[in-house]
Amino acid sequence: MEDNELPADVAAMWRLREAPRRGPKPSLTLDEIVRAAIAIADAEDLAAVSMARVAERLGNSTMALYRHVKSKDELFVIMSDAALERPEPMPEGVDWRTGLTFWADGVLTAIRRHKWYAKLPISGPPAGPNNLAWFDSALGVLAQTGLPEEAKVGVVMGLITYVQGEIRMAFDLAAGYIDNPDAFQRFGSTLRRVADPRVYPAVARTVEAGVFDEVGSFEEDNETDFDFGLQLYLDGVAAFIDRVCGPAE
Repeated sequence: MEDNELPADVAAMWRLREAPRRGPKPSLTLDEIVRAAIAIADAEDLAAVSMARVAERLGNSTMALYRHVKSKDELFVIMSDAALERPEPMPEGVDWRTGLTFWADGVLTAIRRHKWYAKLPISGPPAGPNNLAWFDSALGVLAQTGLPEEAKVGVVMGLITYVQGEIRMAFDLAAGYIDNPDAFQRFGSTLRRVADPRVYPAVARTVEAGVFDEVGSFEEDNETDFDFGLQLYLDGVAAFIDRVCGPAE
């Protein structure tokens, strides 16, 4: 691949891939293929998506899909960008912290609409139009901080890591609770039996404080844990901004 040539999946996401000049006019469009794949994933999960299933849903042949999408992995990349859609416009006049909170809540909402998104492998930087729009939105609200550009990117990448990691954990724990609620409910009593305070003194203190006595249920849309972790992260960003740029006047 030449240095100035776009990767195949990037060209597809931006609809820059050249159409075949010979042969009959394609009976499908890439947008139709992506919408069908997302519909299958929404209804049945990501594992149900295959080129054959998408073709069946569209009433077409599998080979017809390969005129637009080179592989299932490439389809997943294009789906991941399409599913996010564009971010809501950042409210005018907000400070960076309010803006990043708004941004993170928006990512959370987008992924909850398509829970399979959390199972997608992260195979590269955000290069599709929708991912790039989210990236631009978060970077834009940090302009007021005075941070160097490289530091802004670091802050946003750290925030992406937190948001996606928290969502994946919430989905996994919710599924685990459905499969085996007793293991969660008995967690506190289990720790009391196995966490010897001479070996695990810090864990033993949390157990004795009753932290795990009321585990409750694990829900995919638990806002409390997400907001707690988000604000902790933003506290760290605030301290970083003060250190690099000086306290805000």
